[in-house]
Amino acid sequence: MNNNAQFNDQDIMDDLLTMEKQIISAYNTGITESSCQNLRQTLTSNLLETHQLQYTIFDTMKKKGWYQTKDAQDQDVNNAKNKYSNIKNQL
Repeated sequence: MNNNAQFNDQDIMDDLLTMEKQIISAYNTGITESSCQNLRQTLTSNLLETHQLQYTIFDTMKKKGWYQTKDAQDQDVNNAKNKYSNIKNQL
């Protein structure tokens, strides 16, 4: 194993983005499994902060061309809204 491996900015940002996604998942699990209201509020607050940090990292990567996305068509957005609205209403 090479202990002198050099990571470029893109590698570091990609790793940070992956970690933030994992942290978000952990907070979601903690929130859904907690019965203590104070703990749920703290985790929810932390989750929102983590979402913002994740978006900042993502947006930076996108602006630098390190994270490619495509714009969703209006019809696709409306279809997704309708789909999940119908699922919610069925519950």
